[in-house]
Amino acid sequence: MKYSPESLEAFVQTVASGSFSAAARALAKSQSTISAAIANLEIDLGFALFDRRGRQPVLTPQGERALAQVQQILAASQRLDELALRLSQGVEPRLSLAISDFWQADHHEHLLTRFDARYPDIDFECMIAEDEDVLDLLQAGRVHLGVVRTQPALPPDLAVARLQVEAQMAIFLHQDHALSQLAQVSEAQLSELRQLRLNTWVQTRGPLPAAGRTWSAPTYLLLLEMAEQGFGWSVLPRWLVDQFGHQVLKELCVPGWPQHIAVDVVWSRRNPPGPAGRWMIDQLCAQQPD
Repeated sequence: MKYSPESLEAFVQTVASGSFSAAARALAKSQSTISAAIANLEIDLGFALFDRRGRQPVLTPQGERALAQVQQILAASQRLDELALRLSQGVEPRLSLAISDFWQADHHEHLLTRFDARYPDIDFECMIAEDEDVLDLLQAGRVHLGVVRTQPALPPDLAVARLQVEAQMAIFLHQDHALSQLAQVSEAQLSELRQLRLNTWVQTRGPLPAAGRTWSAPTYLLLLEMAEQGFGWSVLPRWLVDQFGHQVLKELCVPGWPQHIAVDVVWSRRNPPGPAGRWMIDQLCAQQPD
């Protein structure tokens, strides 16, 4: 292949980031390096990928057609890298996984039991994080794998696979509150109460409270405790309330709820997991719903 992987990656990252400078920051390179890589790729291809007349580069029609092919080339290269790691059996000494509280405990407990039997000598770390916080940890190299709710879009340097199990989210309120006695609750009624929300970048879709009626916490476990103390209503994983609740919360019947959340496992293309990480990805994707 006469096109360098660096130039292909610079092209895809520039499209995703919207500018040469943003792509340079994402790839930890200088802007001149990114610009030169794309210019050399355009020379090799024989046509311009970007229209540079405006403040930001815009894909040319030829660039739009080339983008899909370049993404396929990078994906194939990634698969080859992962195959090489698996065949060499260079098992990594440490594996780090970021998960959310919405991910049912039984799922990762069973997974870790099998992982311990297969890789007993690997250092393992499990972190609690949510949505874009997980993506940031992956891009920073802080964790190797992340289990997140399906995101509308992912950075091009992250790979993803869909899990077969889903997360079930519902709206809960203390059973002594007047709204808990109603057969159905509207979003307008909820908006008059304090909402307990995750203080992360992304939150489950739900009715928004009025200004000044929000408390937040970094994990669903803390939100569960706050809801049980009667501080407001919250979107919580059903399994978490069943397993760790004290039977004082009532699941509210609200139009559009409960929600079934699709779940993905995500990892870095730049620093792909080794055999143990790939084994864990395979196990996560093969896991069947109860």
